[in-house]
Amino acid sequence: MSHTPHELAEEFPNSTEALHSLRESDPHFRKLTEKYHDLNREIHRGETDVEPMDDMHLEELKKKRLAMLDEIRTRLG
Repeated sequence: MSHTPHELAEEFPNSTEALHSLRESDPHFRKLTEKYHDLNREIHRGETDVEPMDDMHLEELKKKRLAMLDEIRTRLG
């Protein structure tokens, strides 16, 4: 599969250590990042027509991804 954009390390390039540390120490944060990863992959598959989906569904998924990014950003401080 090609490069998947919007991976957390790309979204927060200056916070990779904090991301790793929080994943190790905070079960809620770990679950949140796992859900983000799954959702991001689903969006990528929709955008590349690996799993075609209608535009409205794709936009809803992108909104969820943004909300998750906001929560992750808040937790990173």
